[in-house]
Amino acid sequence: MALHLLHLLAFSLLFAVATPIRGITDVCSSQIKDFQYLNSTGLHLELHHPRSPCSPAPVPADLPFTAVLTHDDARISSLAARLAKTPSARATSLDADADAGLAGSLASVPLSPGASVGVGNYVTRMGLGTPATQYVMVVDTGSSLTWLQCSPCLVSCHRQSGPVFNPKSSSTYASVGCSAQQCSDLPSATLNPSACSSSNVCIYQASYGDSSFSVGYLSKDTVSFGSTSLPNFYYGCGQDNEGLFGRSAGLIGLARNKLSLLYQLAPSLGYSFTYCLPSSSSSGYLSLGSYNPGQYSYTPMVSSSLDDSLYFIKLSGMTVAGNPLSVSSSAYSSLPTIIDSGTVITRLPTSVYSALSKAVAAAMKGTSRASAYSILDTCFKGQASRVSAPAVTMSFAGGAALKLSAQNLLVDVDDSTTCLAFAPARSAAIIGNTQQQTFSVVYDVKSSRIGFAAGGCS
Repeated sequence: MALHLLHLLAFSLLFAVATPIRGITDVCSSQIKDFQYLNSTGLHLELHHPRSPCSPAPVPADLPFTAVLTHDDARISSLAARLAKTPSARATSLDADADAGLAGSLASVPLSPGASVGVGNYVTRMGLGTPATQYVMVVDTGSSLTWLQCSPCLVSCHRQSGPVFNPKSSSTYASVGCSAQQCSDLPSATLNPSACSSSNVCIYQASYGDSSFSVGYLSKDTVSFGSTSLPNFYYGCGQDNEGLFGRSAGLIGLARNKLSLLYQLAPSLGYSFTYCLPSSSSSGYLSLGSYNPGQYSYTPMVSSSLDDSLYFIKLSGMTVAGNPLSVSSSAYSSLPTIIDSGTVITRLPTSVYSALSKAVAAAMKGTSRASAYSILDTCFKGQASRVSAPAVTMSFAGGAALKLSAQNLLVDVDDSTTCLAFAPARSAAIIGNTQQQTFSVVYDVKSSRIGFAAGGCS
């Protein structure tokens, strides 16, 4: 029998089948763009908000925002544990595999937490195998290894949109042996040890902060986007996949690691990617390859010994209605700062958050206050699109800035309440995806810089 992890968060709604709503199909069809998957400027994919009805794997429309916040907090906790290099007390094992030799291949070992994935992450489509089949995948800048669920799901597969990948149906599929360099590279990508099956197949273990995990075979196959195919792509073929992955087939890792999608495609496309994270009412994109450098303002990537796979930058200041917050300049750099695609609520050093909360509340004194909502303590009656919110700017080293609209500053938690989309940080400040929405954000790893440009999804 397999040793199953107990799930800390029971979001059964994540696996419910969404009921089609009349008119949604027409709205979503009007958003579909004729994407050129590969041209002279690189590879282009369409991105969807996790709560968009147009997403190929949406979370249920009636999922309470408290569930999103609980999940977001689990991601923050897991990132904090990663930075502290604290192993999880949890363990996983596969001890039964009559067909492929997983029997006894995984002992119970401590698992280091990755980043929690699911309700806060954006999704796109990726093709795999020959002939190629398309799969809905979570996109995550906080993860390195790409993996997806694979038949025969020897232990467990979560419910996903569309069929599970069958390696036997791909003429280019191959498992990776234990002596391969990529097997040795797994611990830096997953923060967990690799293992070896009795048939000499490398086994990966990817674990996440909310007790979600994927365990299976390290494999290689042809990855495709539209009509463009790239051979010998290394990924995880999951045989035990449990937890909060929505209805996606798996995860695309974009962190700074040699096993990430970014680094594996870099010889063909270069070491950069760009995205525009859309709101729930629109679609965005993910591009890998060259970009137009003139449209961005840049901030340097900051080197950190805490975790060299994450993207660190330096927050240097904030203004509300043109006025700097009443904190010292050193307060902004009192904690390391990460930019992350999967965190929903931005975390700031406590003194910076307190000053921001007071300044926004003062600027919105004409708007009725609402009670605190979960971890969000600065709330107002109304919706972000209808209240009068002050102009807020986040500034970064090097001169880059995010000039936040009301929808970047506030998040609607229910039909009658909107809250400041920030919270106090723990061991690291994190620039979350609410603040990044509708901006074009470029991660230029080769030049070690991150750039921002407004109006990215239009």
